[in-house]
Amino acid sequence: MNNLIKLILNTFSRTFLIKISFIFQPILAVFLKGNKFTDPIDGKSFSTFLPYGYNNLRKNALSPSTFSLERHRLLWLYLKNETDFFTKKIKLLHFAPEQAFYKKFKKLSNIDYDTIDLNSPIAKIKADICNLPIKDNTYDFILCNHVLEHVLDDKKAIKELYRVLKKGGTGIFQVPIDMKRKCTFQDDSIIDKDERNKIFGQYDHVRVYGLDYFMKLRNAGFKVEEIDYTVSLSVNEINKFSIKKGEIVPVCTK
Repeated sequence: MNNLIKLILNTFSRTFLIKISFIFQPILAVFLKGNKFTDPIDGKSFSTFLPYGYNNLRKNALSPSTFSLERHRLLWLYLKNETDFFTKKIKLLHFAPEQAFYKKFKKLSNIDYDTIDLNSPIAKIKADICNLPIKDNTYDFILCNHVLEHVLDDKKAIKELYRVLKKGGTGIFQVPIDMKRKCTFQDDSIIDKDERNKIFGQYDHVRVYGLDYFMKLRNAGFKVEEIDYTVSLSVNEINKFSIKKGEIVPVCTK
């Protein structure tokens, strides 16, 4: 099973996997039904979550119902429990829209919802994050999660995020961070797919972010809160929802 999942992830594009996932999602949800793990996004429980990872597979990472990963479930809990995201009238821009959130956000009457990506089949706006066809100060809230590690010029991308966010608006820009690494590492000379998986964690990542990521955001003008919401969760909740303890949610305001 683990080798098969690795092969699928490293062989097929994310766009293709999104398209075919709608076929297998209901089958998996029924087959793995149980009570050990719960996806807080839809409230469904399972005997196990699926393993996931391009290099080292993480156990119980992928929810069979929403296809959420650890970071999605953590973000959902934070937004639900600590913000007015689900009740306040907001104009939302969602980069590379995750399936875990897409259908839920579309149904929320308080959200004017725009999705954006170059390739995603479920994105409304097709655009490059470094050159957005959007006016200044357009959005109240921006979600851009696990996108910047794929972008060659992340400094320019962050400036664009700042530009299109309204004054007083909020952005959450999660990236995979090596919390033991002080400085971000990037080496464009590494082109072998397996080597990139090993070094960057995924073949299509262009860097490994370190703790200086938060300063990158501040240098663009954002006020940044480095929130470890896992400290607000019990051990039982962390295990039940299968969340990575210590993951930081960078909450940015303009």
